[in-house]
Amino acid sequence: MRLLGLLLLTVLAAPGCIRAPEIVMVDRATALEEQAAGSFKDMEQRLARAGMSPTPVPFTPNQLEELGIQPTPLVENLGKTQADRLDDLLWRHCVGEGKDGLLAVTRRNCRAGRLSPDDVALVERVNRSRLQLWQWMRTVRPDVSEETVRRNWHQAHAAGVICGGWVEAADGTWGEKKC
Repeated sequence: MRLLGLLLLTVLAAPGCIRAPEIVMVDRATALEEQAAGSFKDMEQRLARAGMSPTPVPFTPNQLEELGIQPTPLVENLGKTQADRLDDLLWRHCVGEGKDGLLAVTRRNCRAGRLSPDDVALVERVNRSRLQLWQWMRTVRPDVSEETVRRNWHQAHAAGVICGGWVEAADGTWGEKKC
């Protein structure tokens, strides 16, 4: 009986000793929190797949040039002069010889690459040099008008423009120089 009393006392005293902890950790968010956070399973799966198989995008050099990306040259152009650069721009139709004797930037017609800020600076420098040349020519022959000086210089200069270079015709249209 004594054993039964002890057992009964233990059973009655047990609920007082055993109780739940004050802080309960939950490893999952509530349903409301899951709805508010949204579901990004599709995006996570795409990112995981992309991370597993990194591969380069196969572009050809022509496709890169169409996008305006010029590959870095394998060898530096140490022997390329400003005249060579200008001939290249004329041939690619990024720059044209205007009928007024000055160079014109023709970006819309540019093929095989883009016009860099250095190229635009080169065109401005050449135009400034041409204007100074014509000014000097006027001081040598003051009796000749500026228009005549420009026209005569332009006729002599046009013969030296690279074949296939972009030139402006008398009617204002642009086309390739025929050789």
